[in-house]
Amino acid sequence: MQTGAGRVTAKLAAGDALIFVDVQNDFLPGGSLAVPAGNEIIPILNRYIALFHAYGLAIFATRDWHPPDHCSFIEQGGRWPPHCIEASPGAAFPASLEFPCDIHIISKATTREKDAYSGFADTPLNALLRSSGIGRVFIGGLATEYCVLNTVKDALQLGYETFILTDAVRAINSSSDDGLHALEEMEHLGAVPIHFEAISA
Repeated sequence: MQTGAGRVTAKLAAGDALIFVDVQNDFLPGGSLAVPAGNEIIPILNRYIALFHAYGLAIFATRDWHPPDHCSFIEQGGRWPPHCIEASPGAAFPASLEFPCDIHIISKATTREKDAYSGFADTPLNALLRSSGIGRVFIGGLATEYCVLNTVKDALQLGYETFILTDAVRAINSSSDDGLHALEEMEHLGAVPIHFEAISA
């Protein structure tokens, strides 16, 4: 990693992995818990996927995979409308997201009683990263101030050098600056903000 005049660049190498968080139909415009402009990140993520895949680097996709009566749903006393119910169209990844055949899919929040914002929470993600010799992770997805933020926080706590893909995240922004504050928090905790043009292979 190099810095200069406030600019961060990164050269991809063995031990790097791409993680994109919860890019699912229910979180896209028209979905039951839509992130405004969430669809804008799909062509950008496709560029990241193609780059990492071309160099044989690991790619992970997390997804909410809720039972129909999940505790996060309003009907069960939670804060969210029903979304990403396992095996439903809303839980599917959008057809426009260009998956390689060897992508690792990580399902989270799969039990009724437990919610999970982080891709590491009660999932095999950390074990898979460790067994693959991953030391650096590049994270994007939805939504910036919820599942992306918590996945980044856990990655840092677990000791991964962590980059946040600022061009490949979008926020719900219940308050207008929620996404910005989340990015600032991630950087304060040690994540490195970066965008596609600053990554080379």
